[in-house]
Amino acid sequence: MKHSTTHPTRRGRGPARRIGRSLALVLPVVLVLSGTLAVTRVNWSGSPSNSVLTASDASAAEVSVHDRARALAPQDVLRDQLLTELQEKNPGVALTHLQQAVNGRPSLAAHCASIARTLGRAAVRIYGPSRAQSYARPVCDTSFASGVLAAHS
Repeated sequence: MKHSTTHPTRRGRGPARRIGRSLALVLPVVLVLSGTLAVTRVNWSGSPSNSVLTASDASAAEVSVHDRARALAPQDVLRDQLLTELQEKNPGVALTHLQQAVNGRPSLAAHCASIARTLGRAAVRIYGPSRAQSYARPVCDTSFASGVLAAHS
Protein backbone atom coordinates (compact mmCIF):
# COMPACT_ATOMS: atom_id res chain seq x y z
CA MET A 1 0.00 0.00 0.00
CA LYS A 2 1.40 3.36 -1.03
CA HIS A 3 0.79 6.50 1.11
CA SER A 4 0.71 9.91 -0.42
CA THR A 5 3.10 12.45 1.11
CA THR A 6 1.43 15.48 -0.41
CA HIS A 7 -1.35 17.16 1.48
CA PRO A 8 -4.13 19.05 -0.18
CA THR A 9 -3.71 22.81 0.30
CA ARG A 10 -6.11 25.65 -0.07
CA ARG A 11 -5.59 27.81 -3.07
CA GLY A 12 -5.73 31.49 -2.24
CA ARG A 13 -6.23 33.03 1.14
CA GLY A 14 -9.55 33.17 2.87
CA PRO A 15 -11.30 36.21 4.33
CA ALA A 16 -10.29 35.32 7.90
CA ARG A 17 -6.61 35.69 7.09
CA ARG A 18 -7.21 39.03 5.33
CA ILE A 19 -9.21 40.33 8.29
CA GLY A 20 -6.54 39.15 10.70
CA ARG A 21 -3.80 40.93 8.78
CA SER A 22 -5.85 44.11 8.58
CA LEU A 23 -6.46 44.05 12.32
CA ALA A 24 -2.78 43.40 12.96
CA LEU A 25 -1.94 46.60 11.09
CA VAL A 26 -4.80 48.82 12.27
CA LEU A 27 -5.15 47.82 15.93
CA PRO A 28 -1.73 49.09 17.14
CA VAL A 29 -2.33 52.43 15.42
CA VAL A 30 -5.73 52.79 17.07
CA LEU A 31 -4.30 51.89 20.48
CA VAL A 32 -1.43 54.37 20.17
CA LEU A 33 -3.69 57.19 19.02
CA SER A 34 -6.26 56.55 21.72
CA GLY A 35 -3.54 56.43 24.38
CA THR A 36 -1.88 59.57 23.05
CA LEU A 37 -5.09 61.53 22.88
CA ALA A 38 -6.34 60.42 26.27
CA VAL A 39 -6.22 63.07 28.95
CA THR A 40 -5.37 61.85 32.41
CA ARG A 41 -5.31 63.74 35.62
CA VAL A 42 -2.99 62.82 38.46
CA ASN A 43 -3.23 64.95 41.56
CA TRP A 44 0.24 64.71 43.14
CA SER A 45 -0.24 67.52 45.62
CA GLY A 46 -3.02 65.87 47.60
CA SER A 47 -5.13 69.04 47.56
CA PRO A 48 -8.29 69.13 45.46
CA SER A 49 -7.87 70.90 42.17
CA ASN A 50 -10.26 71.39 39.29
CA SER A 51 -7.71 72.28 36.65
CA VAL A 52 -7.00 69.70 33.98
CA LEU A 53 -4.48 70.62 31.30
CA THR A 54 -5.48 69.86 27.75
CA ALA A 55 -3.89 70.56 24.40
CA SER A 56 -6.18 73.55 23.90
CA ASP A 57 -5.07 75.32 27.10
CA ALA A 58 -2.98 78.46 27.17
CA SER A 59 0.49 78.39 25.73
CA ALA A 60 3.49 77.68 27.94
CA ALA A 61 4.49 81.34 27.86
CA GLU A 62 1.23 82.33 29.52
CA VAL A 63 1.45 79.74 32.30
CA SER A 64 2.75 81.10 35.58
CA VAL A 65 5.83 79.72 37.30
CA HIS A 66 3.68 78.19 40.04
CA ASP A 67 1.54 76.38 37.46
CA ARG A 68 4.66 75.05 35.71
CA ALA A 69 5.97 73.62 38.97
CA ARG A 70 2.61 71.93 39.53
CA ALA A 71 2.63 70.52 35.98
CA LEU A 72 6.09 68.93 36.39
CA ALA A 73 6.33 65.32 37.40
CA PRO A 74 7.40 64.72 41.02
CA GLN A 75 10.80 63.36 39.95
CA ASP A 76 11.44 66.52 37.91
CA VAL A 77 10.55 68.75 40.85
CA LEU A 78 12.82 66.69 43.12
CA ARG A 79 15.69 66.80 40.61
CA ASP A 80 15.42 70.60 40.32
CA GLN A 81 15.35 71.00 44.12
CA LEU A 82 18.39 68.76 44.55
CA LEU A 83 20.36 70.57 41.84
CA THR A 84 19.67 73.83 43.65
CA GLU A 85 20.85 72.28 46.94
CA LEU A 86 23.97 70.95 45.22
CA GLN A 87 24.84 74.48 44.08
CA GLU A 88 23.96 76.22 47.34
CA LYS A 89 25.34 73.64 49.79
CA ASN A 90 27.18 70.55 48.53
CA PRO A 91 26.55 67.23 46.79
CA GLY A 92 26.51 65.36 50.10
CA VAL A 93 23.44 67.27 51.29
CA ALA A 94 21.70 66.71 47.94
CA LEU A 95 22.44 62.96 48.03
CA THR A 96 21.15 62.69 51.59
CA HIS A 97 17.92 64.41 50.62
CA LEU A 98 17.61 62.19 47.54
CA GLN A 99 17.83 59.09 49.72
CA GLN A 100 15.30 60.53 52.17
CA ALA A 101 12.89 61.40 49.33
CA VAL A 102 13.12 57.88 47.88
CA ASN A 103 12.62 56.33 51.32
CA GLY A 104 9.61 58.58 51.98
CA ARG A 105 8.08 58.13 48.53
CA PRO A 106 8.92 54.71 47.04
CA SER A 107 7.43 55.66 43.66
CA LEU A 108 10.51 57.86 43.13
CA ALA A 109 12.83 54.83 43.34
CA ALA A 110 12.47 54.22 39.60
CA HIS A 111 13.95 57.67 38.94
CA CYS A 112 16.60 57.62 41.67
CA ALA A 113 19.47 56.45 39.44
CA SER A 114 18.87 59.06 36.74
CA ILE A 115 18.57 61.85 39.32
CA ALA A 116 21.79 60.72 41.03
CA ARG A 117 23.64 60.63 37.67
CA THR A 118 22.40 64.15 36.93
CA LEU A 119 23.68 65.28 40.32
CA GLY A 120 27.04 63.64 39.58
CA ARG A 121 27.42 65.45 36.26
CA ALA A 122 26.43 68.77 37.87
CA ALA A 123 28.91 68.20 40.72
CA VAL A 124 31.76 67.78 38.22
CA ARG A 125 30.83 71.07 36.53
CA ILE A 126 30.74 72.91 39.86
CA TYR A 127 33.42 71.20 41.99
CA GLY A 128 35.67 69.45 39.49
CA PRO A 129 36.09 65.69 39.06
CA SER A 130 38.18 64.78 42.12
CA ARG A 131 36.25 66.87 44.62
CA ALA A 132 32.91 65.71 43.15
CA GLN A 133 34.04 62.07 43.47
CA SER A 134 34.78 62.64 47.15
CA TYR A 135 31.04 63.06 47.78
CA ALA A 136 30.13 59.72 46.15
CA ARG A 137 28.19 57.25 48.26
CA PRO A 138 26.01 54.23 47.52
CA VAL A 139 22.79 56.14 46.93
CA CYS A 140 20.78 54.54 44.11
CA ASP A 141 23.41 51.93 43.27
CA THR A 142 26.33 54.36 42.99
CA SER A 143 24.70 56.28 40.15
CA PHE A 144 26.19 59.54 41.43
CA ALA A 145 29.67 58.11 40.89
CA SER A 146 28.77 56.96 37.38
CA GLY A 147 27.51 60.48 36.63
CA VAL A 148 30.80 61.91 37.86
CA LEU A 149 32.71 59.46 35.68
CA ALA A 150 30.55 60.20 32.63
CA ALA A 151 31.05 63.95 33.01
CA HIS A 152 34.79 63.56 33.60
CA SER A 153 35.51 61.38 30.55
